Amino acid sequence: MKNIVGIRFRKDNKIYSFDAADLPLKKDDHVIVKTEHGTAIGTVAVDVKAAPLYKLPMNLKSVIRKVTEEDLKIKKDNELLELEASRFCMDRIRERGLLMKLIDVECLFDKSQIVFYFTAENRVDFRELVKDLVQRFKTRIELRQIGARQEARMVKGIGVCGREVCCASLIHNLDRVSVKMAKEQSVSLNPEKISGLCGRLMCCLAFEFDAYQDMKRDVPKCGKTILTPEGRGKVIRQNILQGEIAVELEDGREITVNVSDL
Repeated sequence: MKNIVGIRFRKDNKIYSFDAADLPLKKDDHVIVKTEHGTAIGTVAVDVKAAPLYKLPMNLKSVIRKVTEEDLKIKKDNELLELEASRFCMDRIRERGLLMKLIDVECLFDKSQIVFYFTAENRVDFRELVKDLVQRFKTRIELRQIGARQEARMVKGIGVCGREVCCASLIHNLDRVSVKMAKEQSVSLNPEKISGLCGRLMCCLAFEFDAYQDMKRDVPKCGKTILTPEGRGKVIRQNILQGEIAVELEDGREITVNVSDL
């Protein structure tokens, strides 16, 4: 068995598993961890729990320590470097006329690499831009192209529901979202109503899909003829959240029936 803790990073809402060893960690603690790209600062998102070795990945990285005052000073210096790198990169993009949009910049804790996140509609030749960045910052540079959903997750914002977008708050993995999910939830297929800030189908359609499927399992489908306390009729509408259906009786009347009464 190993003690595993879930860590979330600033640029990514996804939770990653790390070996906590014997460190006394709790939720919202800031820690220094080893990653594939070097050391980084993360936040504990899931409390420590024991897991059998056979369920763990082979390349499981470990938590080094909790952050110290010195680590926080380094973090602040890195943030200033990120701001400088962002301004310089945007200036070079404009000067070189590159059709790309810089979204964010991330400097690894040990300054061994600076990652520039950008979006672009087509393939971009940024080789000269990379040379400019390497010459200026004297470290390893990576330009990472991201999609519209990843952009919304990084930038964040308020959705039509009045809450922070799901991809930045609730959803850890950006799963595939389909129109079928909207249909199953009886949502209007108006693109303006089912599209998020990123212009893609809203992530909440996938987040709530399984719950709707469970609730609909015992609800008669639209068009089905059923026997109600007031006689036979055809289901014409469903209200899944209320557990009710609208039924048109053989005599032409329309009634509302609770599924539990059937």
